[in-house]
Amino acid sequence: GTLLQWAKQQRADYIATGHYARVVRNGRTRQNSLLRGVDQGKDQSYFLFALSQDQLAHAIFPLGEMRKDDVREKARHLGLAIADRPESQDICFGDYKALVQSYAGDDELGGDIVDRAGKVLGRHDGIHGLTVGQRRGLGIAAPEPLYVLALEERSKRVVVGGKDELGCRGLIAERMNWIERPAGNPIEAEVQIRYRSPAIPCVVRPAENDACEVRFTGGCPAVTPGQAAVIYQGDRLLGGGWIKTAIQD
Repeated sequence: GTLLQWAKQQRADYIATGHYARVVRNGRTRQNSLLRGVDQGKDQSYFLFALSQDQLAHAIFPLGEMRKDDVREKARHLGLAIADRPESQDICFGDYKALVQSYAGDDELGGDIVDRAGKVLGRHDGIHGLTVGQRRGLGIAAPEPLYVLALEERSKRVVVGGKDELGCRGLIAERMNWIERPAGNPIEAEVQIRYRSPAIPCVVRPAENDACEVRFTGGCPAVTPGQAAVIYQGDRLLGGGWIKTAIQD
């Protein structure tokens, strides 16, 4: 990336960041492995799936071997003012919903809320503020709880339905980046489809054009196109891509 190019121009050997993740280097094969951070509750490897081998070779994650409590204690020992700062629960750069809203008015973002049959049940202010599996904030009166089943970007429609309609059997991911691609096809692994969600046992079948099919073998979660699907084997991150569509059958 641009930052690594700049660092090399400054004759720096490495870039250090505050991600809770680990890099293991194999001196014999010169292969770099990306692992979850020791503090599983703070692990941020999910966000790093798109890194290349060259980028990992020049990356250092000092916090990867530490737990958050140890980091705070180290900060106190060094007299850093951030030692007791409350943790942020949202994305690092602020309120993205408000950011999107500032660039487009309600008329551009809004659309219909419909059921599976296409019946209009209400209106929404923008799909950027919704996610598949969401129940609260729809503003629809119904005899049973309704959940977001799908977000249709082109038509701006939000499809809703009952909880029993929510799960799926797997997903198709595109623009896959493999940090370590195991031999063989299919691959038994786990997939994480949201930052805070647990990894789900699955079978992965790499396909042509940097795509792959992921079939869940444990659980049937709600899948959101456009989010990252990151493949692990234990703590080792194999690769990841962007969810194109859910597999229902």
